[in-house]
Parts: sequence; C-alpha cells; structure tokens
Amino acid sequence: MTDITEQIRTHRLLPVIALEEAALAVPLADALIQAGLPCAEITLRTPSALDAIRALKDRSELLLGAGTVHSAEQAKDAVAAGAQFIISPGFNLRTVTWCLENRVPIYPGISSPTDLESAMEAGLETVKFFPAESLGGVAMLKALVAPYHEMNFIPTGGITTLNLADYMAIPNVIACGGSWMVSKDLLNDGNFEMIRQRTTEALELLKNLP
Repeated sequence: MTDITEQIRTHRLLPVIALEEAALAVPLADALIQAGLPCAEITLRTPSALDAIRALKDRSELLLGAGTVHSAEQAKDAVAAGAQFIISPGFNLRTVTWCLENRVPIYPGISSPTDLESAMEAGLETVKFFPAESLGGVAMLKALVAPYHEMNFIPTGGITTLNLADYMAIPNVIACGGSWMVSKDLLNDGNFEMIRQRTTEALELLKNLP
C-alpha cells in the first residue's frame, strides 16, 4: 500500500473518470500519459467501467485504480479486472477489511471525525475527503487535520484549477482528485486533445506550488 500511496503523492493529481464506453479507455490513457499524468481512477458508475479497467490493465506505465466502490464484491471484481487500488465514497468496514486482508490499497471516503476514527481503527493512514467543497472545503479539511494530524488526505469533489492550490497548501494533502480534466462532455465528444490540454495546465499549476 505504501508504494501506491507514494506514487499518488508523486503525481499529486488523480483524474476521476466515468467512461460510458470502454473503447474510450485507451485514447484517454494516451492523453493523460502524454500530458505527464500516468494515473487514473475509473469509477464504477457505468456498466463499462470494468471493461475499461481491463482494457488498461496491461499499461505498465499507468497507475490504475477503481473508484465509487460500494462493496467488497465490487472491490474484488475491480482488482480481478486490473485495478491496483480502490477508492470508495464512504467508509465501508467490510470493503476496507477485504482490501486490507488481500493487500489491496484502499482509500475510503470520510466526511467527519467519526469516519476518521473508523479509518484509524482499521489501521489506515490515507483517506479520501469527500465531497470536499460541499462539506466546507479547505476550512473543513483544516479543522479535521488539526486533531488528526497523522492522517493523509486526498480531497475530491468540486476541486478545479481555481481551488487546487488552496487544497495542496495543506501539508496533509498528498493529492487532489478531480474530474474537470476528464469531464463527461469531453469524453463523450472524444475531445482527447482538450483533456490533454487541461491536464497539462493543471500539472503546470502544481509545478509552481511548494
């Protein structure tokens, strides 16, 4: 789990992707890699998600995860398809337990101190803060970090280039998740050049941060 976490920390940005067609997976991965961001979270929000993960599982240069995982069964299916890590919108103990028992990195969503206590009890060191902006954004995350300074966070939800720097300025934030670079409109239109451009712009912004 440490190796995957460090890779996410290195990338600092995690594209959150909902693919309506598995055929879009390869050109999307190409666009992200060309932009300099070889990682992706394919969410299980569409019927094509597992097929998309399968289409990318042999891309050794790509850090590939599955998101919107609601159960241990979904986690098992995603890993069998080729996912290297699991992200869930909330804290589901059964899902977390399956992942830990099978040495699969998992970053469950948290939204409160109670969730964080559960994550700590399970032995986790990194969690997803979701939905970040709806929960109070940077101010709320800073309030959580104060008593839980040993926990690392991947805030996701409502993050764009306009507030990315504010989140990354929090020492406990190892990366931010976002879909603005890989929006459904761009994917459905096959506009991979704009996806590459938006990703490049986001990475340029990160380069100028401490």
